Amino acid sequence: MYSQAFNSPTWIYLTMGLLITGGSLMRQRAWSTSLAFWVPLLVLLGRLCSFWLPTPVGVAIFSAVFWFVVRTGSQDKLLPTEGKAVFITGCDTGFGKTAAIQMDSLGFQVFATVLNMEGPGALELRKRCSPKLTLIQMDMRKHEDIESALQITKKKLGRKGLWGLVNNAGICTTIGDAELSLMSSYRGCMEVNFFGTINVTKMFLPLVRQEKGRIVTISSPSAEQPFPSLAAYGCSKAALNLFMKTLRQELKLWGVSVSTILPSAYKTAPSRDPFYWNDQCEHLIRNLPPSLLEEYGEEYVQETKHLFQEFAKHTSEDFSPVINRIVEALLSSKPNSRYYAGRGIRLMYFINDYLPSEVSDRYLQKIFLKKKILPRALNNSKPPS
Repeated sequence: MYSQAFNSPTWIYLTMGLLITGGSLMRQRAWSTSLAFWVPLLVLLGRLCSFWLPTPVGVAIFSAVFWFVVRTGSQDKLLPTEGKAVFITGCDTGFGKTAAIQMDSLGFQVFATVLNMEGPGALELRKRCSPKLTLIQMDMRKHEDIESALQITKKKLGRKGLWGLVNNAGICTTIGDAELSLMSSYRGCMEVNFFGTINVTKMFLPLVRQEKGRIVTISSPSAEQPFPSLAAYGCSKAALNLFMKTLRQELKLWGVSVSTILPSAYKTAPSRDPFYWNDQCEHLIRNLPPSLLEEYGEEYVQETKHLFQEFAKHTSEDFSPVINRIVEALLSSKPNSRYYAGRGIRLMYFINDYLPSEVSDRYLQKIFLKKKILPRALNNSKPPS
């Protein structure tokens, strides 16, 4: 009886149902009461299909119906934006500028920080956004700038608090191997990506607690995966991730939600600029100890620069996956602690989390920097004179 009840076609239907449900919930991260009502009925549909239809036809029909119901039933309703204010850092370019424009169009009162109040990013924000948007000059490395931004925000809000804090500002100041990366690069990344973000978060947190609002932080897969030549940047983001995880636990008592967004590769402002890569490379070569440069070779450093430039050419210019995740984190009734945004990001995490390190390391090297030149000290050929 047991074997008849759970024959091969039945297992196929059950497996398809579990895969569709699991995949949808991983994407939407929400389980609604309507979905809980429909899933048992869909299981019954699977049993009927297995009895009355050929397996390929039945599985196709069942999968299509199951997918439609689960996807529509697991979608979370977004909260209204009326009366809500959001503070976004790093809005000169990239995710920050695009997020500020999108949040303004949705009806948020937006506070957008920029490094240069007369730069092209600030001018575009003034042109495209409503009068509700407030531009604020702020350098993440300067406590006095953050304090000034806080006072401007408080004055504009009056008695109201802040619904959302979007930590977007960040820098990457190195393109070399961990040993080659200058200590100034490690400190520079930590100063902005970690200490600067912590400073902003701590200073604006009372306003967020007042509204029982949201903290949304843009991080990076390099915080959790060993991308070659991104040690300084990855370390700063790894420290930031742990801070946000701790904050998420501590702020539950206050009704504040903390979310981290992990984007795949996007064509942000520095990656578009060939002078940026040349400056990074020349600065590194000028400041490396001569003995270390001799062991690695200038050609090794130059190849790393070229590989970064080639990789940047294939990154996405469509920021919408990241912006959509920011909107979800700010307005979902049940926001996730983590959001993945962009092509290939889930596959990357699956390989890193579940496959042997030999496989994941090779995968990262294949999709990121495919180095062909060995360090000079490892090359049997004589160094050039």
